[in-house]
Amino acid sequence: MASGFPHLIHPVILCGGSGTRLWPASRESMPKQFTPLVNADSSTFQDTARRVADGTAFSRPTIITSSDARFIVAEQLLQADIQADIVLEPERRDSAAAVAVAAIHAARRDPEAVVLILAADHVIGDTAAFVNAARAAAVGARAGRIMTLGIEPSSPSTAYGYIRKGAPIDGVDGAYEVGRFVEKPNRHGAESLIADGALWNSGYFLFRADVMLAELETYVPEILAATRAALEGAATDLDFLRLDAAAFALAPKTSIDYAVMERTDRAGVLPVSFAWSDVGTWDAVWDVLPRDTLGNAVRGRVELVETRGSLVHSEGEHLTAVVGLDDIIVVSTPDAVLVTSKAKAGLVKELVTQLREKAHPEADAHRRMFRPWGWYQRIDIGERFQVKRIMVTPGGRLSLQKHFHRAEHWVVVRGTAEVTVDDRVVLVHENEAVYLPIGSMHRLTNPGKIPLELIEVQVGSYTGEDDIIRVEDIYGR
Repeated sequence: MASGFPHLIHPVILCGGSGTRLWPASRESMPKQFTPLVNADSSTFQDTARRVADGTAFSRPTIITSSDARFIVAEQLLQADIQADIVLEPERRDSAAAVAVAAIHAARRDPEAVVLILAADHVIGDTAAFVNAARAAAVGARAGRIMTLGIEPSSPSTAYGYIRKGAPIDGVDGAYEVGRFVEKPNRHGAESLIADGALWNSGYFLFRADVMLAELETYVPEILAATRAALEGAATDLDFLRLDAAAFALAPKTSIDYAVMERTDRAGVLPVSFAWSDVGTWDAVWDVLPRDTLGNAVRGRVELVETRGSLVHSEGEHLTAVVGLDDIIVVSTPDAVLVTSKAKAGLVKELVTQLREKAHPEADAHRRMFRPWGWYQRIDIGERFQVKRIMVTPGGRLSLQKHFHRAEHWVVVRGTAEVTVDDRVVLVHENEAVYLPIGSMHRLTNPGKIPLELIEVQVGSYTGEDDIIRVEDIYGR
């Protein structure tokens, strides 16, 4: 927050999760917050960033994400026409460390800055209501409270934690002290909590930076010390601020709920009634999508016969058809298919663990892999060969590299490629090809104004991604 605009709220978006319960659409290589699961033309991360784009309420946002996701974040912000500070975590240390980084970062600009912590993967039905709620909760934050938004429940859900309300807070309309945070209950417990007026815990927090820093110092000084050192040792990398890895690794791994919120006497809650979901499982995705008269939600090329109450999500060009099944989830991607009942959708996380134990590459990697210059997608693979489709964005440039075990053939199908092969540079146009011998130093650049697409044919004794010797890389990999 700029010191000249003390009334503005400083939004901080946390997007470091992997979303394994939404496999196979969400994987480590492209987690759910960056995937268009709900809106066909935008991710929940982009929707979240747009939600805090109101310049009369919010200042320039800060994004805290992993190093691996940095170029995805930057590209999606560019697509959404939103500017932000991007802070990179060297590893996942849960939300307490991220909130500490956010508070320290904001306090450097203004110790009394009001910070709003948001998750990148939530769906909210009414942006105006959300902005109004943030403004209202900020009143309590400026008065020294650590405020959270409590969602008025629409059902006795066992997927969320709950907040019991305490006494009203003087001077903050509609807000209450937090009586108690309650862990995710069973069905009977959820029904009892709702009957007592408890609220869903949304995970949104608003606080003055100096207040949160004081509470962190009181309850988890080791996290504050580690994150402060990580910021002091941070390095600028292109448009990113990269936290010091050794210092950050010393922060204990715990959530802000356990570290501070369940221990502080400053916690307050503002009840809100807008539609909200953390879309943590496939049945939650079904719940927020538009549905037909039989209760089905579909995405992509889908055909249904005598099917009710189901979600069928189909990616790519292939057709997914379901006949005579009710209350199921079918997710079809180019390299994996998931079929589960809605009732058991939460077990997908255990499935992913099993896939990892058996070393299935589909557990974490998509067939289409995104890179800072664009993406590549495997088309075919066999003994001594692999075929890929590659897209390079305008101005994108692959690293200067060589391979010890394979030669490559590049055929341009769209755009123009600038290709470096050892000591020569050539332009390769549509329907033209270039050959890269084993051991040759080579690089690919898109000098044009439209995306460059090409087919790469690799031939050799080994075609793995680790047979890449990078000599120079503008993206610092």
